[in-house]
Amino acid sequence: NHILRTQGYVQELAKMLQTHPRFVGVLTDRYIDLLARSAPLHDIGKVGIPDHVLLKPGKLTPDEWTVMQTHAKLGSDAIELAEADIKIPLAFLTLAKEIAHWHHEKWDGSGYPDALAGDAIPVSARLMAIADVFDALISVRVYKPAMPYPMAKDIIAAGRGSHFDPDMADAFLAGFEGFVQIAEHHRETS
Repeated sequence: NHILRTQGYVQELAKMLQTHPRFVGVLTDRYIDLLARSAPLHDIGKVGIPDHVLLKPGKLTPDEWTVMQTHAKLGSDAIELAEADIKIPLAFLTLAKEIAHWHHEKWDGSGYPDALAGDAIPVSARLMAIADVFDALISVRVYKPAMPYPMAKDIIAAGRGSHFDPDMADAFLAGFEGFVQIAEHHRETS
C-alpha cells in the first residue's frame, strides 16, 4: 500500500500546487496524470539492494548506507533500460526516471545521489520527496514503529526550506488532513 499512498500524496500535492505561480507552467492536468502513473516506480531500484541491507532491523552501518543510497541510480538506470526496449517513447517513464533518480535530493543540497539543490531538483522528485518521507514516517518499518500523524507533520514542517521545497511543504501542511485521509484509505491491513 506504500505505492498507493505515495501515488495519492503526490497527485494531491500536485493538484494543490497547480495554480501556484512557481508551478503553473509545469503542473498541467497531463503532467499530474503522468506523475501519478510514474510515482509507483520511485523505489524500483531497491530490487538491486541486497536483502540483508534492505530488510535490516537495526541502523545501517556507513557501508550499508552507501549501498542503500545506490537504489536511486539503480532505479533510474533500470527505467532507462526499459525505455531503450520500446519503440515509442512513453512520457511517464521520463518522469519515473526523474523521480527514481532524484527523490532523495534535498532542497539545501545535502541529499543524494547528486547533491542537487533548490530548483535544480526536478519538480516531480521534489513532490515525491515529501510523499515518500511522510509515508516512511507514518509507516511501520523493520527498523521502527509507525509515527503518529502530528509528529510526522512536525517533521515535514521542520524540513521546510532544508529538506523540502518551502512552497511544496507549505501546501502539504495546509492540506494535511487530506494526506491523512489518503493514508487511512490505503492503510496496511496486516
